[in-house]
Formats: sequence, structure tokens, C-alpha cells
Amino acid sequence: MIFVVTASNVIMFLIVWELMSVVSYFLVIYEHEKPETRKAGFIYIVMTHIGTGFIILSFLILASGSGSFNFESMSGVSLPPMLKDLAFIFALIGFGTKAGIVPLHVWLPYAHPAAPSNVSALMSGVMIKTAIYMMIRVSFDFLGASNMWWGMALLIIASASALLGVMYALMEHDMKRLLAYHSVENIGIILIGVAVAMIFMSLGHPELAAFGLIAALYHTINHAVFKSLLFMGAGSLIYSTHTKNIEEMGGLIKKMPWTALFFLIGSISISALPPFNGFVSEWLTFQAQLLSINLDDNITKIAILSSGAALALTSALAAACFVKAFGISFLALPRSENAQNAKEVPKSMLFGMGILSLLCIALGVLPFYFVRILDDIASPLVGTSVISKITFDFSIASGAGSISTVWLFLLLFIFLPIILILALAAGGRTGTKIYETWGCGQPVTTGRNEYTATAFSKPIRMWFSNIYRPHREIHTTYAGSPYFKERFAFESEIEPIFEKYLYSPVAWIVLALSRVLRVIQTGSIQLYLLYILITLVISLIYVGSGG
Repeated sequence: MIFVVTASNVIMFLIVWELMSVVSYFLVIYEHEKPETRKAGFIYIVMTHIGTGFIILSFLILASGSGSFNFESMSGVSLPPMLKDLAFIFALIGFGTKAGIVPLHVWLPYAHPAAPSNVSALMSGVMIKTAIYMMIRVSFDFLGASNMWWGMALLIIASASALLGVMYALMEHDMKRLLAYHSVENIGIILIGVAVAMIFMSLGHPELAAFGLIAALYHTINHAVFKSLLFMGAGSLIYSTHTKNIEEMGGLIKKMPWTALFFLIGSISISALPPFNGFVSEWLTFQAQLLSINLDDNITKIAILSSGAALALTSALAAACFVKAFGISFLALPRSENAQNAKEVPKSMLFGMGILSLLCIALGVLPFYFVRILDDIASPLVGTSVISKITFDFSIASGAGSISTVWLFLLLFIFLPIILILALAAGGRTGTKIYETWGCGQPVTTGRNEYTATAFSKPIRMWFSNIYRPHREIHTTYAGSPYFKERFAFESEIEPIFEKYLYSPVAWIVLALSRVLRVIQTGSIQLYLLYILITLVISLIYVGSGG
């Protein structure tokens, strides 16, 4: 990954990009004895190589215009409009596959549950960002972000990725699949900032473009921190409970208090609540979208503001999802024997989560110091700096709002102790009685009486039923008579739309063509030499004719 972001030419980049992909494939299939792990690895390696194919096509077009494979010579490359469009589209598909944009995201929900949690943290937190790096570089450095429709197309894809990612995350009970879908969501949020910057740049507003790009880069850093924290938290839960299913957890806040605290910090951060880091970068993204009121084109204004509405809904659903994830996992009573016997993880695991938790706070409370660095990155790409127009409380001269996470942080630590002291004082005067929670008249409350993750997410599943297309089955066992029911079994699942209607037909076509074409693979070395000879003759005729 370090070599990917330091490569200076196409050949070296493709070599290290492929090495990164292959090594990460072996990390994904670490537990290769499991069939589902091998399937996940196969889907990942196929998707990443499809993406690499499109990346090669994009680089070939760029090299044809620059006359060199060096990245420096590709800066501001001169190409016919159609070739520029193709170079952008191929780069979007190629790097979008690695980043996990919809509908190229299908490998993420398979790879992350299969991989060890520390590998998931590395892949989601860092590896998919290498694709963001190259997407920004191709769009701004090589192609100059000169066409507005590029930004509009990316804005639509990014908004869909953010919204659909969090919607599918809400339906998941596998902790790591849930987090994988949130990677899709946050990549969408990052690319919303990139898309807005591209639109501003193409319309001749470099300062607004710089602001959008800073928002995207800041969310890239923030996502790397809080998503790594959450995957490490998920790994700690799996380590102690031996399950990824949150329905089998519960009550872990008493048994794993430090893990619960760190996971809560990650949950608040990804839910974009102040004063943590996710709030700052999403707030900057909102402000970049609101700056579209400075544009003259009403259609562009409506499109960008509509993406702002999608981002607002995404943020609300993300908060709901992590209320479910944290509440079902850590609160109430244990739902299984493994949860009942869970213990806090070793200090070495807590140390890593502790560092990332502190970074979540630092990036949220002191964003100005990090924005200075990001402005130095964005300004060469857009041709101007905006750091002088961003004050300590994050106001911008063009009319965007302002907020101070420092004051929010200080007020939080001022008022929380006051509230706690008042509560303790009131409790001391009135007396405190500890008693079991009332369970609707039942003599004993157990884990079976608790709210489930399925029940928590059902209202959202009903509201968006046209997208989820849920299917449920109820199996009833009777005790010798149709009037006496012994047992109920309830199964519910949502339809995998992209796999069923996009990837399954494509896979069927590829397999059908393979069955037709396999007749040329006879096993005869003489016939293979004939193929080579025919190809060579055709090539010589083509070159000789001046083609």
C-alpha cells in the first residue's frame, strides 16, 4: 500500500497494485478450511482483477496522450474529449471496484466477515483508500476535472452508495457484514465531497472545489480511524463470545467495559455526532453542498442539494444502525452462554483500540490543525488555497455555517459532571432502591424477553420494502393437536438485488460463452502452435499495411 501511493509511473503502480491485491487475497482466505471463506476470497480476487483491467485501459488512454508512462507527464494531459471521457469512466470503474461503490461493492460483505478482524481493519481503513487516492489523482491531476457531467455522474453514484450502504447495514446481524456495508456508505460520503469538488472545478469555482476536496480528504482520514476502531472492537467481541451474530451477544458492557467504551466512541464517531471526528468531516461535506447556492445553474443546485438530503438521511440511518449494534451487543442481559461467559480482551488488544479512540477525539476537537495539512494537498490540485478563509470555528467567507467542536467538547465536560453531581445529590436525598426491571408481569426476566436486532430494524425494513423486498417464513410445530402450538420458527431475509439481477446473469453469460469456447482448448500442442502462427501472421499483415 505504501508503494501504491509512492509509485511514479504506470508500470510500477500496476505491479505494486497487483501485489497489494494478491497479498490481501491471501489474508482474506486465512481460514481457508472454511468453504464460505474460499468463496469470499474467490469473489474478491475476481472483482479486483476486473477492476485492474479497467485501470489498465484508463492508463493506456492517458499514456497515448502524454507519450509516456510517467505520472508526471500525464499531469494535464491533452486528449480528445471522447478519450478523456473514456479514461474517466474506466478509472471510475476500476478504482470504484476496489473502493466498493455501488454496484461494484459485492465483494465487501463477503471478504470482511471471512477475513480476520485485524485484516478487515487494514483493508477497510486503509486499503480501499488507495483507490480514492488514485481516483482523485486521475480526475484532478491528470484530467483536470474539466467536464461537469463527470462530477454529476459521480455525485449520483456516491449518493446511492452512501444511502444503500447504510440501508443494507441496518438489516445485518453479522457484526462484520454490518461494518462492511458501512464501508460502502462512507466511501459514498467521501466521493460526494470529491464529486462536489469536481462540479465546482468544472464551473470555474476553484475555492469552492478546494473546500469540497478538503471535506472528502478529511472524511477519508476519519473513516480510516473510526472504521479500524470498530473492526478491532468487532474482533474483540468475536474473541470473547466466539460469534459474529449480535443476536447472541448482549450484556457485554458489564463483562467488557473497556471494549464497550471504545466501541461506543467508534459508534458515535461513525454516526457523525459532535464533537467526534465523523461529525466534522460530514459537517464540512454538508457545507460544501450548501455552497452550491453560489452557482448559476439551477439544475446543478438542485442535484447537489438533493445529494445533501440523501446524506442527511444516511447520517440518521447510520445513527439508528449503531444504536442497534451497540445496544443489542452490549446492553441488557446476555442472550447466550458464550455472552454470559465473556471476559475482557487482553491489554494488547485494548491498547490498539485506545489509541484509535483518542484519535477520534483529537480529529474531532482539533480539526483546524489537520485541515491545514489537507489544504496543502488540495491546493495544487485545484490551483488555490482556502485555509485563509477557514477560521478556528470553521466558518468560510462564502456564507457557509460555522461551528466550534472545541467549545462543544468543553461544554460537554463542564455540564456532564454538573448533571452527575445533581443526580447523585437527588438520589442521596430520596434514597435508592435496586430492583429487577418490570417484565410485563413475568416472574423472571431473561434474554429471551429482550428486544432483538430483527425487531429493532423491522420498521425500516417495512418503510423501504420496495428496495429490500423482504421474504419471511413461519414454521409451526404442533403438540398433537392443531389447537396447541409447541414451537414457532421465524425466518426473514432480504432479496440480494445486485447479485440476483446483475451479477448472476453476467456470470451465466460468461459460463455459457466459456462452454462454447472451450472447444478450442483441445490439449494438442500442435494446434496451440497453429493459433500462435495465425496470430503472428495477422499481426504482421496489420503492421505491414500501416495499420
